[in-house]
Amino acid sequence: MAIRIEDFRMPRYREIPNMGLYLDQTIKYINQYLEPLGCMEITSSMVSNYVKKGYIKSPVRKQYDAEQIAYLFFIAVAKNVLSMESIAKMFGLMHGTYAEEVAYDYFCSELENVLNYIFGVQDDISYLGTTNSEEKDMLRSVIVAVANVIYVNDKLKARTSTAKPCDEQTEE
Repeated sequence: MAIRIEDFRMPRYREIPNMGLYLDQTIKYINQYLEPLGCMEITSSMVSNYVKKGYIKSPVRKQYDAEQIAYLFFIAVAKNVLSMESIAKMFGLMHGTYAEEVAYDYFCSELENVLNYIFGVQDDISYLGTTNSEEKDMLRSVIVAVANVIYVNDKLKARTSTAKPCDEQTEE
């Protein structure tokens, strides 16, 4: 890992810039946070495709707000284990259950929680939040799958001298 996993932290919804970031700024912002996790970067063409296909709203005056950036964070992480169609279905389920800010902040906390468990920083996965729902269980399952992919890739990279570059891995 580029940093110790216990130092990894996702920005919470209120910390995401809401003044509007242009596409290049948005890409740089997201990739800066995800870089320690390995090959989870997004590109401008990926974002443009997500907008065209309706996975995220179109930017206003070519600027992306906090809600769009939060969606892009989730897509960048979840696309490692889910198809875009499944991610869109997850968005639909979450909309009916939780506000965007609540769902995104839970996603961030759960990702950090599960990564710390998978990498052996903590002895068990903490129970987060006060509600129980099938949607929450599904999100945790996605995060566990992603965390396991990150763990395996990190261990393989540490054992081999030639790690597989990001552009050779599967991409949506």
